[in-house]
Amino acid sequence: MVYLCLSSVICVFVHELGHALAAASEGVHVEYVAIFLAVLFPGALVAFNHSSLQALPVVASLRIYCAGIWHNAAFCVGCALALVLLPFIFSPFYIHGESLMVLDVPSMSPLYGYLSRHDVIFSLDGIRIHTTEEWKQTITMLTEQTYSLNSDQPSVNLNVENGYCIHQSLTKEIAQVQFKGNQTYCPNELIAFASMTCLDVEKYTNNANRNNHQRRENIHCLDAKDVIKLKKCAYPNFKEQALTNGSSCLCSEVESCLAPMQLPGLGWVEITYSSLECHSRRRSLFSPEKHSSSEQISCLQTFVYVGDLITMANSIHLTSYQPRWTIYFMAYLPNLLEKLFTYAFHVSMVLALLNSLPVFFLDGEYILEATLHCFGSLNSRMKQSVRRCCLLVGTSFSACFILQTIFVSVS
Repeated sequence: MVYLCLSSVICVFVHELGHALAAASEGVHVEYVAIFLAVLFPGALVAFNHSSLQALPVVASLRIYCAGIWHNAAFCVGCALALVLLPFIFSPFYIHGESLMVLDVPSMSPLYGYLSRHDVIFSLDGIRIHTTEEWKQTITMLTEQTYSLNSDQPSVNLNVENGYCIHQSLTKEIAQVQFKGNQTYCPNELIAFASMTCLDVEKYTNNANRNNHQRRENIHCLDAKDVIKLKKCAYPNFKEQALTNGSSCLCSEVESCLAPMQLPGLGWVEITYSSLECHSRRRSLFSPEKHSSSEQISCLQTFVYVGDLITMANSIHLTSYQPRWTIYFMAYLPNLLEKLFTYAFHVSMVLALLNSLPVFFLDGEYILEATLHCFGSLNSRMKQSVRRCCLLVGTSFSACFILQTIFVSVS
């Protein structure tokens, strides 16, 4: 709301400044400037000497009436350029597009207690994340995979891509899952894992075999924090590896492949992150040639989130900018300017479009009136009829558009 009000003030000022400059260039006297509030949003008005305007040629009058629209259009272009050039402008002080940085984790967020302010997110499920756009795209992709996995059978499902190799001797010491009717239950925030056979690619690509029922003795309750440190059952590109090597499984003969039992609609995602201080000290740790260094990789921490991925993604505030130095108050400036330029772009565009339409009390009404004066073949009565009809249609269309936008935003 703050960004919307501030951008409205700036865009209205630019609009009215355009009218005032155009009027001054034509020698028209500005009588007064009015500032007002329209449903909590700021507005302004520049009043001209009416007799001076009437004495001007039609083209000069149109230039004054259209000046606000053109200034808003030019301001839109300026905001778009600023958004594009912002990474270059801030490059001496910030790094853009290397990793995401957490700006805030509200107490209502499901990630509260796992991530903190100024933490740097490295990857989601092993997928490297550089910008907020990549974050949204990856979350969308993982959500689609979750629904795809659960689409064939509305029960608990297994995914070999999330399976881990656990030594068979350890599985005997793990407490088995408890059952309440047909539902699995794990105490103390543990997660149910089920044993999987090392499927060959022909069986795995058959959707009917992906959702197999597990015997109760093969289901165990495990701590996800410990499990994710183990070796994965499958290659990242397990299907291609299976075609090449004849097997998609990496587990040895003395290991079992255990995969989390995913409930319908709930995703499983591994989030890898580090603190900003550690990330700044080890900024080069993500380069391929140094990725194996245990000292550098020690910066990274991983936890598992199980739940609705869209809700999780929208619950925290992220930025693609990282300060080159760990000066925390600097972390918020690029995000603030990005939001301000984005809001200003949209508000300025809406102002330009609304004032271009024939709407009562807006620039479009005066532009239409000045344009009708160019048609000498129409008498005054016909001009008034055309003017009234155009204003009614334009005002109705604008009102419907605004109401629809408000309805969509609220819902």
